[in-house]
Amino acid sequence: MRKAVFAGSFDPPTLGHIDIIKRAAALFDELLVVAAENNRKKSLFSLEERVEMLERLTELLKNTHVFGWDSLMTDFMKAQNALILVRGMRIQADFAYEAEIATVYKSIDPRIEIVFLLSDPKFLTVHSSTVKELAAFHVDVSSMVPPLVVEALSKKLL
Repeated sequence: MRKAVFAGSFDPPTLGHIDIIKRAAALFDELLVVAAENNRKKSLFSLEERVEMLERLTELLKNTHVFGWDSLMTDFMKAQNALILVRGMRIQADFAYEAEIATVYKSIDPRIEIVFLLSDPKFLTVHSSTVKELAAFHVDVSSMVPPLVVEALSKKLL
């Protein structure tokens, strides 16, 4: 069974994230989507809120399961017996960062393989941080996030 992990902060989940999730779910027998706690970032949404949004956004993908995690992703992958990590890349600048992450994961567990999926061109400029900033100024972000995220943002930023 080909089991893969797609992890991110998903604060909030964007249409770009959902696109990668759908495409990865079509490639693997099982996809574990992990909303991860990132200690370097201050999250707008709690881990529980992000997990709930992801569960609702992926409920039609029968081979996809959502988790929250606040420790090393390699520990999660080991616990789940998953050796494939899916990473999305938007632009060339992402490559250096992603290559560094891949090197770190491989140094922790050489069995881990990293699969890169290139972003659909229509999502190249979609970033969770941009979504939050624009939403804070009451800019319509419905072209960047699913409707349930638009609703969650409006409630959170009132």
